[in-house]
Amino acid sequence: MQSFMDWMKQSDIQASFITSKENVFYLSGFRSEPHERLLGILAFQDEEPILVCPAMEKEDARNAGWEYEIIGHSDTDRPWDMIEKSVNARIRKVHKWAIEKEHLNVERYEELKERYTGAAFVSAEEKLRVLRMIKDEKELEILRKAAEFADFAIQTGVEEIKEGKSELEIIAKVEYELKKKGISEMSFSTMVLTGANGASPHGNPGSTKIKKGDLVLFDLGVVYQGYCSDITRTVAYDHYNDKQEEIYQTVLKAQLAAVEAVKPGVKASQLDKTARKMIADAGYGDYFPHRLGHGLGVSVHEYPALTETNDLTMEEGMVFTIEPGIYVPNVAGVRIEDDLLITADGVESFTKFPKDLQIIK
Repeated sequence: MQSFMDWMKQSDIQASFITSKENVFYLSGFRSEPHERLLGILAFQDEEPILVCPAMEKEDARNAGWEYEIIGHSDTDRPWDMIEKSVNARIRKVHKWAIEKEHLNVERYEELKERYTGAAFVSAEEKLRVLRMIKDEKELEILRKAAEFADFAIQTGVEEIKEGKSELEIIAKVEYELKKKGISEMSFSTMVLTGANGASPHGNPGSTKIKKGDLVLFDLGVVYQGYCSDITRTVAYDHYNDKQEEIYQTVLKAQLAAVEAVKPGVKASQLDKTARKMIADAGYGDYFPHRLGHGLGVSVHEYPALTETNDLTMEEGMVFTIEPGIYVPNVAGVRIEDDLLITADGVESFTKFPKDLQIIK
């Protein structure tokens, strides 16, 4: 929080209203799912911050460690009146607000604008992205543990592969076993895609049943103590053909090459280009339609994006994915993804499930 408040002072921002549940958690340690109710943190240059949350969650916020004022609003309250009163008690006039422009909806923005006539509104996202981009040791330990659960989930799913079993049946088993270990939330909807379904990068699992000769793609992650993991593995059931093997080995070589290139000082674009060139040289360039990877932390997709146009210099302490893929319609899809940390002299992989092409019997 202090780093964010220091930025406000440097930028002559009198007040900020941070409203995404991810950034509220990052700044406060309080994780909430407010649904349609108002959630946020009011921050100031020197005054103590204020947490805004549903009244029913005040005790949860205290238990999470929030020590400052809480505006707890019921469903019949007017929270904006309560906010205006508390803000005005701290500072005389707000000339400039920082808000999450990508998150704060128009109705809520207009509430602020009407109450603080003449104030300018600037984006808080860029600063928060930079703050979240470099992880401290506590965050890294949590992310390592989240990755361990992801590895366990892949192992569970692989062991469930049997002829005639559906994608959804395997997902049910994976999530059941995770819940037995205390994991209550996945970082996104678990994906198990078999055969030609794997050729959809963001396919929807359903009742399709596994048959011999299928490649089965797993993409999943868990939320552990507020932080996300994200892993993808692709395995073969009973056997694979030459085309499937060619696609798989191309993706694997590209993934390994990109991981090998990771070190402080390398450009994000160079990592993407390293994998993309290998896939293009093998004749599959048109079948790799997405970025190489993305930042990982409180959100499963956060800054930076690893694209061929992003020339951001990678730094020690960044955690991100590398996940090249090839998706040939009506044939097969292959993606291999790891969660990685840039260290002082290279890279550490948090996810450790084997990447060699496995045949599941």
